[in-house]
Amino acid sequence: MEKIFTEKDINYIKERGNSIEKVEQQLSLFIQGIPKINLVKSATVGDGVWRFSENEINSFVSYFDKYKNNYTIEKFVPASGAATRMFKFLNEFLNEFDPENDTLNGYINKNNAKDVSIFIFGLKNFPFYKELKERTIELFPDYYSFSSDDKYYHLIKTLLSEEGLHFAHKPKGILPFHLKDDKIITPIEENIFEADFFKRLDRKTKIHFTITKEFQQDFEKITNQFEEFEVSFSYQDESSDTLAVNEDNTPFRIENDALFFRPGGHGALIENLNALDSDFIYIKNIDNVSQNHVAVISIYKKLLGAILMQVQRQIFYYLNKLVEGNVSEEELTEIKIFAEEKASFPLPDEFNYFQTSYKIEYLIKVLNRPIRVCGMVKNEGEPGGGPFWVQDEKGRHTLQIVESSQIDTNNKTQKRIAKKATHFNPVDIVCGVKNFKGEKFDLTQFVDHKAAFITEKTKNGKPIKAFELPGLWNGAMAKWTSIFVEVPLETFNPVKTVNDLLKSSHQSENG
Repeated sequence: MEKIFTEKDINYIKERGNSIEKVEQQLSLFIQGIPKINLVKSATVGDGVWRFSENEINSFVSYFDKYKNNYTIEKFVPASGAATRMFKFLNEFLNEFDPENDTLNGYINKNNAKDVSIFIFGLKNFPFYKELKERTIELFPDYYSFSSDDKYYHLIKTLLSEEGLHFAHKPKGILPFHLKDDKIITPIEENIFEADFFKRLDRKTKIHFTITKEFQQDFEKITNQFEEFEVSFSYQDESSDTLAVNEDNTPFRIENDALFFRPGGHGALIENLNALDSDFIYIKNIDNVSQNHVAVISIYKKLLGAILMQVQRQIFYYLNKLVEGNVSEEELTEIKIFAEEKASFPLPDEFNYFQTSYKIEYLIKVLNRPIRVCGMVKNEGEPGGGPFWVQDEKGRHTLQIVESSQIDTNNKTQKRIAKKATHFNPVDIVCGVKNFKGEKFDLTQFVDHKAAFITEKTKNGKPIKAFELPGLWNGAMAKWTSIFVEVPLETFNPVKTVNDLLKSSHQSENG
């Protein structure tokens, strides 16, 4: 380490709150490479994914409504990301389009720029169209004398420029996503409205946003309107930032020969989640909102919550019996079956030959973990993050949410398993973060640190390799009890590009 890092480097690492041991560990993972995940098979209905009939769903919904007041429930919304990717294709258009010599049709045909064509065709249906047009006319008073191509060019320029709306540099949470009765609605508001399903009459509804500090006032300007909600914020801790390296795995340096650290990805948010003290915590991304499917979303949120209540209640009952030690062999067999079939944790064959005391010890270890119940949407042909049975280094099979970047696509068997995925992960999760004694789990103890990512980026025009911490719902929750439940596509309405706002789930039903 002394050879790689100077004394100045070591002081800088300590000053910014990073752990020298962790930085050294990251560096060694760059050099050694991160092992790919070992897929056994995709999780399917009846084998890792639960599916329920309409009657069963109604029963769970009633159960949730009956017992929700017995718990403190909170919603956790990762919302710190800028909307840069939403407008990536428009940024490319502004960089490449020459208004003096190009025509819009010529540019679209030459570059096969279907996204630009869709954006222009649907422009008047975006919730921000009125504001955009007014701001464009302010900046370009000759707007009405422009040709049609020039008008579109200047509208796009206004949308993204600093003196215009500057949307690509703002967080998604504060952007206009929906228009209802001529009122602009942001994702922050939609997330707050959606949390209504776990509202209690005797206390404020809790919702937590992870944000970038510089935009807190923008968030508060919106959230302060909701007095019946207890809204809190946190930031991604800089001490979770990770070291970037050159292509030869030596530390990348910027001005004054300083080391360069980047945010460690959403896996760093396990610390933010760990700081919350509610019994149950729902997790959903800031951009996954809808103004037309609210009733369906609410039903399936209650379904996931009721499953967590019932499974947790059973686990707590078993753990209390196991800790007391007063368990018959018959009861141990019952608990083993529950662990395998309901908690999705197959036990080793040799378990049956363990002494009773070790069986008890083993089952306590298996069941005494945080629990997550995750909605899974049917895969419509787009492989990506999804539920799989995975084999760990000890040969055990566990249920995991796996991203495509974790899969060895050069391995034909692994590639074939990945292609057979029947479901994908929409990030629709409810977490039970307390143990059977009512104490908070330390969630950082359940992270698989080997499930990190190495990604290729650029900095100052130079290629770099970046280290991303195990994803929040991937490696950061790898050692949780995981239950995967099929939910309908209507519950998944992400806005990855601005054109997604033209989909029916984001357009006013009256419009």
